[in-house]
Amino acid sequence: MNGVRLTHVGGPTVLIEVGGWRILTDPTFDAPGRRYAFGWGTSSRKVAGPAMAPEALLPIDAVLLSHDHHDDNLDDAGRALLPHADVIVTTTSGARRLGGAARGLAPWETTTLEAPGKVAIEVTATPCRHGPPLSHPLVGDVVGFALRWDGQEHGVLWITGDTVLYDGVREAARRLAVDTAIVHLGGVRFPVTGPLRYTLTGEEAAELIELAGPRQAIPVHYEGWSHFRQGRAAAEAAFSHAPERVRERVRWVPIGTPVDLTDPSESAKEPHHAVRHDH
Repeated sequence: MNGVRLTHVGGPTVLIEVGGWRILTDPTFDAPGRRYAFGWGTSSRKVAGPAMAPEALLPIDAVLLSHDHHDDNLDDAGRALLPHADVIVTTTSGARRLGGAARGLAPWETTTLEAPGKVAIEVTATPCRHGPPLSHPLVGDVVGFALRWDGQEHGVLWITGDTVLYDGVREAARRLAVDTAIVHLGGVRFPVTGPLRYTLTGEEAAELIELAGPRQAIPVHYEGWSHFRQGRAAAEAAFSHAPERVRERVRWVPIGTPVDLTDPSESAKEPHHAVRHDH
């Protein structure tokens, strides 16, 4: 996957640069300190701000928005950034709410990002379930995204979106030929719903990585909010118990620093560690 650069801005927010495109996922740029209500008695406090201001990321050509109705995926400052993008790809219900340049996709539906001087990118929505069975009235519609473009020799770039491990996301892992997976972690829980989880834990992510078999899996969505109950240290501990074929694929990238997603032949020259770290 030559010519791809990724910057983890914080939380679920990632800048992907490829083929002349600047694509932003789930924009969250509010300052820390505020508490946000998510409905049905759930809430969370933002405890860390983004590594970069939104103005530093302009221009933005497209936004991939897994869902628009939770502030930890689209907060006020992120929402203010949306008019700067030529296109927003999100859920069908989210596109109705946002209007304008928003394109709505149901799972396995596809749209194409096209612009003069840029490679065409096929975007396919992938299934998510943002909580336990029967939680849809609480959590609403959510999707992930699989990105394909000409010259992509080693598989798609897959953004899992906010999801637990269930049959729909397992199907995506098996169905897609994945080169790089951007995996939303956090093990989200709320006091009002006790032990129920709303995003992947490290243990579940390890199973998903084993199913998908990507060259590299990049964790995001594990810091910055009080309802993220499993941070990096806990996720690393979970990954340490996974099979080596999983551990060697995990790549923690520094927040706020652009990282090139190297060709597999180049990665093969690097020494393997249980969990890879970029510094």
